[in-house]
Amino acid sequence: QVQLVESGGGLVQTGGSLRLSCAASGRTFSNYPMAWFRQPPGKEQEFVAALSWSGGSTRYADSVRGRFTISRDNAKNTVYLQLNSVKPEDTAVYYCAARAAYRTEFTDSTKSSYNYWGQGTQVTVSS
Repeated sequence: QVQLVESGGGLVQTGGSLRLSCAASGRTFSNYPMAWFRQPPGKEQEFVAALSWSGGSTRYADSVRGRFTISRDNAKNTVYLQLNSVKPEDTAVYYCAARAAYRTEFTDSTKSSYNYWGQGTQVTVSS
């Protein structure tokens, strides 16, 4: 069982930066690929970024590639999402997710593939 808790959200101006954290409990965390999704106001949840269990493979949505970076620190049981050059359209509730696929390098962008979810953290970008 894996429990995920996001933090680091808040209000940021257009062009600014923010780092989101997702703390995981459970000894299997380091063996699982991870991802971030987001849900903008009034819209469906969408994929943002994914990271393999080793951290060696990443995948990004076109809308964030080159601006956001996903990473993990398995010693701290934490996955991060660095948001740079943010835009008003990045405003959303951001969720981290874990996929119970042991030591896979595949970075899945499909939300139904993920088994564990955090409660979300709000990011608001002011123009």
